[in-house]
Amino acid sequence: MDISKGRSKLPDFTARFKDYCRSRGADLVGIASMDRFEGVPPQNDPRNIFPDAKAVVVIGRRITRGSLRGWEEGTNRDIYEMFGYSWLDKQFVALTNFEATEWLEDEGWEATPVMCYPPEMPPQGIPVREGRPGPNVNLDMDYAAVAAGLGEIGLHGVFLSPEFGPRQRLQAVITDAPLEADPLCEREICSGCAVCAGTCPLGAIDHENLTEINIAGKVMKVAQIDYSKCRSCPNGARPNIHHSTGKPDRIAAVCVRSCVDALERGDKVTDTFRLAFRQREPWAKNEVGANVAIDTVPAQDEAREDQRDGAADGRTSPIFRPAGHRRPPLLSHNVRRQGGDGRRVHLQLVPRSALVR
Repeated sequence: MDISKGRSKLPDFTARFKDYCRSRGADLVGIASMDRFEGVPPQNDPRNIFPDAKAVVVIGRRITRGSLRGWEEGTNRDIYEMFGYSWLDKQFVALTNFEATEWLEDEGWEATPVMCYPPEMPPQGIPVREGRPGPNVNLDMDYAAVAAGLGEIGLHGVFLSPEFGPRQRLQAVITDAPLEADPLCEREICSGCAVCAGTCPLGAIDHENLTEINIAGKVMKVAQIDYSKCRSCPNGARPNIHHSTGKPDRIAAVCVRSCVDALERGDKVTDTFRLAFRQREPWAKNEVGANVAIDTVPAQDEAREDQRDGAADGRTSPIFRPAGHRRPPLLSHNVRRQGGDGRRVHLQLVPRSALVR
């Protein structure tokens, strides 16, 4: 074997690798050094998959905004299921990730491709060595993406990039190649506006109860989320396609779709369009599947005022508030049911202080 193959750390090695990834369809490429994984649970530590690794490469492909259109209008679920979720993850991103793996191995460096299996997935075997976790060790892909400088975790617990907000699928390559790590993302993407919480008809996102998470020195605040409600959400949340213990996919759910719209209107993402994402009032269903109307947001007069130029340029969104607007203490869901016959019921968002205990 020619041990000189690819062994010199050329100044442009990382740049050439990233250029190749992009040529194979990658929209996002970030690199994390292994020290950024200090303190992660052994079951999610990439060094337990590849002990000699020097870097984790996170590769992403966008979820096209049009893939969400069927859920936004409530008229087609399969478009997102295929082009935004299962096909995108298992075929399109997987192919790009595998070709990146091949490129590194053609350069003489070992590379291990990793799918986006849920970190909640329990061990499926017993340890083969003392002090090591049992199979399967699964990378926490959101953690890796933040560590690779690609973005942050939003208030709703979903990974956000400055390019696409929540609209991407991620996979990774663990390698011993001498790749240069990217700096952590310093740009604020999530403003904490809590539009995700305000538009969830199930009340699954408690933005008053925050958890601070630290990934490689980057600190973010995430709301307490009742994933049991998300698992039964009729508004676009989907079961985890890899394992039943994984968190449900919520990118097509009304909470995250509202985030997509708010990030674009607040100039928080760079992938923008000629027309706003949300052109009509969002539809929603409650926990029993009855249609409900979302009363915009609390402090409705302020919300209407905050739609500063919506009427002028044809944009209408009942949930948009600009970045930096702070929501008053809220929310509870006061639902007036009109029966179980499928007739429309009304969802009113009111301050908790206004509720009779």
